[in-house]
Amino acid sequence: MESGPAAFAGAAFTLFGAGLLLWTSLRVRLREPVAEGTNPVVATVLTSLFGVAFLAVGAWVFTRP
Repeated sequence: MESGPAAFAGAAFTLFGAGLLLWTSLRVRLREPVAEGTNPVVATVLTSLFGVAFLAVGAWVFTRP
């Protein structure tokens, strides 16, 4: 069983990553900029990569013994 701080960190990372991916996908679907003043493709790719990375870290925290 995870300790309290590890469970909190895992939940925070997982929720933030999921929220970031959801927000990015909605912005792209509505054809709105992901980040103002940047290249749309680069902003979309980097935001998606960070969302996946946060989800992966959250999953890793939950799977630690």
